[in-house]
Amino acid sequence: MSPALHLRAHPDVFFAGQISGVEGYVESIATGLLAGLHAAARVKGIENPIVPRETALGSLCAYVSGADAANYQPANITFDLLPKLEEGLRLKMKHDKKARQAEVCRRALAALGTYRGVTEYAGA
Repeated sequence: MSPALHLRAHPDVFFAGQISGVEGYVESIATGLLAGLHAAARVKGIENPIVPRETALGSLCAYVSGADAANYQPANITFDLLPKLEEGLRLKMKHDKKARQAEVCRRALAALGTYRGVTEYAGA
């Protein structure tokens, strides 16, 4: 499966929810919405960019599409799935978990803002 939630060998076939490898109601709903948006874009001939890896949904899609199949475990979104902070910043905030998580969230919001600025969802 690709990060756009379609099969690599059959790009017109999309998966979401538990069958795609996510767990949880919110994760299932979010992947369903994203798969639907990508499917609508494909039908309209519009290319929908992949959700940035820095976001929760982007990280979840990257995980389900890139995890080792032999050791795969379904996943909810956690901070562990998001890209790590740069080493200097991580060391600076070494003893402040709240600050590290706030920085990860700030980075996710910035990436989402950029993504939304360049993305026109399938006619939405």
